[in-house]
Formats: sequence, C-alpha cells, structure tokens
Amino acid sequence: MSTLNQALFLIAFYAAASIANAAVFDITKYGATTGNVDISKALISAWKEACAATSPSKVVIPKGDYSMRAVNLQGPCKSKVTVEIAGNLKAPADPAQFKGEDAWVKIENVDGLTFTGVGGGGTFDGEGERAWKKNDCAKTGMCDSLPYNFRFNSLTNSNISHISSVDSKLFHMNILGCKELGLDEITIRAPKDSLNTDGIHIGRSDGVYIKGAKIKTGDDCVSIGDGTKNLHVEGVSCGPGHGISIGSLGKYPEEDRVVGVYVKNCTITGTDNGVRIKTWLNSYETSASDLHFEDIIIENVMNPVILDQAYCPYNHCKAKISSKVKLSDISFKKIRGTSGSKVAIKLICSGKLPCQNVELADIDLKYTGKDGDAISECANIRPKITGKVNPAACTLKGSDLASSS
Repeated sequence: MSTLNQALFLIAFYAAASIANAAVFDITKYGATTGNVDISKALISAWKEACAATSPSKVVIPKGDYSMRAVNLQGPCKSKVTVEIAGNLKAPADPAQFKGEDAWVKIENVDGLTFTGVGGGGTFDGEGERAWKKNDCAKTGMCDSLPYNFRFNSLTNSNISHISSVDSKLFHMNILGCKELGLDEITIRAPKDSLNTDGIHIGRSDGVYIKGAKIKTGDDCVSIGDGTKNLHVEGVSCGPGHGISIGSLGKYPEEDRVVGVYVKNCTITGTDNGVRIKTWLNSYETSASDLHFEDIIIENVMNPVILDQAYCPYNHCKAKISSKVKLSDISFKKIRGTSGSKVAIKLICSGKLPCQNVELADIDLKYTGKDGDAISECANIRPKITGKVNPAACTLKGSDLASSS
C-alpha cells in the first residue's frame, strides 16, 4: 500500500469509527426547508450544537435542493464532527450578497472533521457566471475580491470526500493552515473561460493528501502556494484548466518555503499547461525543494512541462530582475503524451539562483503540429538525464528575463 493510500485509509478509518455512534443533528429540525429559503441559520445552529457535543456527532443535510447564503462553521469542537450532505446547495448569484465574506462555506479550527457527500448529494453550486463578468483581475492585479466556494482553515486529522464544487465565483477550494487532511474523490466543474477559478489551492499546510479528484475549470486544477509541506496528489484528472502548478512563488515578502510535493499518476487533458513550477520575476527571497512529478499522461496540452522563473502575468512586474526563489531537488519522470506547442519542455531558471539537481527521466512528448518535431528550451540549468527523453533536453537557449504569463 502506498504512503498516500495508507494515510487516506487511516483518516477514513478513524472518521468511520467516529460516525458509528454519533448523535444526529438534522438541519430540517432547525427550520431548514428545500427551495428558495435560505438555510444558513439552520445549518449554523445544527453545527453549534454538534460542535458542543462531548461525544462524536453528525450534522445531516437531507436529500433535496437548498438555497444557502455564506456560512462560517467554527471550531474548536469538543469531539469529532461529521457533516453528511445528501442534498444539493445553491449560492446567491449576486456577489453583492457576499459583502464582507471571502467564502461561501468556511470551516475552521476543527480537529477530526468529516465532511462528505452521500447518496449522490453534496453538490455546491456557486452560481459564478454573473461574478466572472465583474472580475477585473487582469486590469488591476486585485484578484481576490470575490468569494471562494470553500475555505478550509486550520483543520487537523480531517477528511473531505465526495463533494462537488460547481461554478465558484473565484477559487473552488482553499486549504490553509491544515495538517493531516485528506481530500478524496472531489469533483470540480467550471467553464474553461471562468477567470481565477483554481480548483484546489493549498498553502501553509502539512500532510495534505488529494486522491481521485476530477477537475475541469478555468485556472489551475491544483495550485500549490507557499508553506506547503508533504503534499501528495494522486490519480487526479485535470482539464480543461491550466494544469497542476507549484506557485506562483515569491510575490510577497516572508513567504514560507515549499518542501515535499509529490504529484503522481495524473492525467492532464486539453489544458494550457501540464505540470508547472512558477516563480515571479523580481521576487522576494524564498525556496522550494523536493518537488516531484511522476507517471503523468499528457493529452493535447499546450505547454506540457514548465519550470518558469520568469513568471509575470498581465505584465504586472515593476522590473525585470532575476527571481530570488531558490529551486532544488526536482524531478519530472515518466511523462508521456502529446504537446499542442512545439516547445514541449521549458526549463527557465533564475540567472541569480540557477536551479539545482533537476532530473528529467523517461519522457516522451510528441508535438501535434506540422512544423517539425517537439523541442525543449532551457536557461540557467543543466538537468540530469535518465533514460530516454524526447524531446532532447535543452535544444533551444532561453532567457530568465523574458517574462511569461
């Protein structure tokens, strides 16, 4: 059994044990009804009683279609709590109804949480279409003005499973300050033109395990921010979207280092990027190490393998100065499939801090265009080559000061 499977098994085992004799708090007993009536007060009331219980408890959202405004489910709780969602929920479409709120569903400071969809339920529809039209991130650089579907803050020894996040107004799920958290069989859906709708974003968390997610969205399927440690991503299908990305790193002062990211056995289809590491030009100092992508199937992806230390979206960099993010101990292994762009492998490292110990192993990427074979581009790097690598490494010389988006 793999490390990821062992961790998820233990999380699920203890979660199941806590459910067996749990007291039940059904939101319909607190006034919740299906239809267009807001159930947020009923859910919060049920949560508060469950959270105060001294033995394991369960909050139940029965089958049916519900409307719900923003909720904040706060811990710490006195015992383990399960939230079981058989119903489906819809958010207000108007962003103005979220004034002062940064998430539709926020859960924080809980140990031993189980948050799960059952019986075909567990869909959270963020009704994001109207909000996407108001997103002016590209013009202003202010990209965090709309609510996420979910924010999971400071959860420990917890599991989130069989939840569907649909059409979030901004990011679908944000994982911050969590330890030993499993996300199992998550589904995320939004159109490919929905701006800044990252699927699952992880930051400042240790021991997060994502397995079996199916993600179709308008930005990164999985994005990994500063302070992430011991992250395992396995069996994820991604596309459309922008791929699976570490970063962008170095935009803010005092970012914590990233250590230990393992992305394995994933399929990426029809995306702008495949597997990517990105750091800002003119960045603040930080580092990322022990980063590994292995056994990845690439299907018609524009930029399959990217290590990019010249990241500067929307031309918002004040100066073209080499990135000060130190990258080391990185591997791209067993990556195969088709590239929609001629440059299938792009490794652009900082001229100030060249990448250290980067390995390319057993890569086979074929260009689908008609103007020749795939090539690779490098700057400030001498990768270690193991096995067959197609295209051959570093056939084209690049620059770390030619900013990319």
